[in-house]
Amino acid sequence: MSNIDYDALMKPVIGFLGCETPKEWLDEAVNSLDILMQDHANCEKKAASTAMNLMFRYNFYADLQVRLAQLVREEMLHYEQVLELMKKRGQEWTAISAGRYAGGLRKEVRTYEPEALIDILIIGAFVEARSCERFYALAPVVDEDLGRYYRYLLKSESRHFEDYLTLAMDVAKTAKLKNPKEDIQERIEHIREVEKNLILAPDELFRFHSGVPAQAA
Repeated sequence: MSNIDYDALMKPVIGFLGCETPKEWLDEAVNSLDILMQDHANCEKKAASTAMNLMFRYNFYADLQVRLAQLVREEMLHYEQVLELMKKRGQEWTAISAGRYAGGLRKEVRTYEPEALIDILIIGAFVEARSCERFYALAPVVDEDLGRYYRYLLKSESRHFEDYLTLAMDVAKTAKLKNPKEDIQERIEHIREVEKNLILAPDELFRFHSGVPAQAA
């Protein structure tokens, strides 16, 4: 029997985000678990791929290398776990298209360095925080087996967003930006609003990070 206080664990995550998952999305998720799990697997694989690409592109940031290497291993482990869970539940792998979420956030990345990397890391923080918040919201409404796995993910991923923010600050300081704290806070506030709009606006495609289902809006 777990004695973890999940509400306390999630407080910083929810405080970082601009909104919580709408009930309409949760209702759709319960009725579309096959799509949810397939896209969750895709998200874990994509997170590992993104971290690996950053390691190669920015190989002159030593701290970034270590943290991203750890992240790659963890995300690939979760990818394998989701695949195993799908197999256990009799669900076959299906290729599905990506939703609008990641692309909508990437549009906000500035086109010059080191600001581009800082934006990518801040966006990474929001993606991790939103994933955690969705696991937290889903755990009580899905079946017991899946809910148990989502709570397990909460324990391992609830601080990932802070890791990304720390890396963003390290990059800003290494690059000797004039006002790193102000710059990062300004970007956090801007991207928070963009992310919030993606979550609350009607969305034609149901995915793990999609917005309010269009038919419910």
